[in-house]
Parts: sequence; structure tokens; C-alpha cells
Amino acid sequence: MRRYLFPLILGVVGCAILIGLGIWQLQRMAWKEGMLAEIQAQIDAPAMPLPAQVDPSMKYMPVTVSGTTTGDEIDLLSHTKEQGGGYQVVSRFITDDGREIMVDRGFVPQEARHLERGPVRLNVRGNLHWPDEKSGSTPAPNLDENIWFARDVPAMAEALETQPVLVVASFVEGDAQGVEPIPVAIEGIPNNHLSYAVQWFMIAAVWAGMTAALIWRIRQRTY
Repeated sequence: MRRYLFPLILGVVGCAILIGLGIWQLQRMAWKEGMLAEIQAQIDAPAMPLPAQVDPSMKYMPVTVSGTTTGDEIDLLSHTKEQGGGYQVVSRFITDDGREIMVDRGFVPQEARHLERGPVRLNVRGNLHWPDEKSGSTPAPNLDENIWFARDVPAMAEALETQPVLVVASFVEGDAQGVEPIPVAIEGIPNNHLSYAVQWFMIAAVWAGMTAALIWRIRQRTY
């Protein structure tokens, strides 16, 4: 019986740890789903005029702004399932009360990038956003071609000479100039905890099978 003891303990402890990790991932999944529901509720809340003071704690707040674009913009490399590759247009925007902010007006296909988009008056409903899209592998913007690869609010604000305030449009009233809004959505926020939990449970099953096989081999040697 002693020869079975060590592999049995190893198997039970290993399975317990692996199952515990799977349960922890399920708990993380529940936490993430709650967080996503909270973010969705923030996105869907009634819009209000842009507050006088804005900071990143207001991320996802629905707001309305009225004013005029200046014709200055940043072209952000992007794509949609429907139209393929293209650009998101981030415009310099002067509000009716004189504030200089940025509005992510939405998507244009490749062939529309160089079309003239001069100053235009717009009423915009959207959400404040500070997207965390830049990583160590993100290329620096091509300033000669005005092509950016991630929305970096402070850097874009410096380039467009605005406040570091970005409103992502969900609805535009006025001449949209062919730009299709891409509203803020939770789809881009990863929630992979279920797949992680399944992986841990599968590893636990393999561990249990290997333990059983080892004990069977030890038992065979006794004959």
C-alpha cells in the first residue's frame, strides 16, 4: 500500500490545485461579466452636455457636443467587417462654447481617405473615451502621411492642439461627409476566462488520468 501513497498524494494535490485554478477562472469570468454589464450601462445611459471639467474617470460617459470641425484630422488605420480596411477619422472640433476637443467621427474606406473634409457644423452624441490601444509593439505614427496606428489621446491632442478630450461619436447630425460612426462598444474588451477555466479542468483530467495510469503500472509490478 505504501508504494501507492506518494503517487496518490501527488495526484490528489495536483488535481486539487488545477481544479482550484479552474474555479478561480470561473469566478473571474463572473467578475468580468459584471464589469462589462456595468460598462454597458454607462454607455447606454442618457447623454448629457459635455462637463466643464473632464478626466479619465468619466470614461464611457455619454455626452452631447455641438460645434464645428476645423478640417484638421488624424487618420487612424482601421477596418470593419463590412468594408474591410480603411481609417477612423479623428477631427479637431471647436464646441459652441469655444472648447477645443477631438471627435472620433468614425470610419471611411481606403478610397475616401483623401477626400476633402473641410470645416462643417455638427451635433454629436457619443461617449467620452480614453482607449488603451497603444502597446510596446505599436508603431509610431507616420506623421508625414498622417497615419496613426492607435488612439493615444494625449499624443493626438498634442498633434491637433486640443484638450486631451476625445468623444467617440455614436450619432452625428449634420453633414457627416461620408464618415460612418463606430460607437463605443464592449465587444473589444476581452473576456477569455471561460476558455481558461476549461483548459485548467482539462489539464486536471489529464493529471488524474496520468495518476491512475501510474498507480496501475505500480500495481502490475506487484504480480
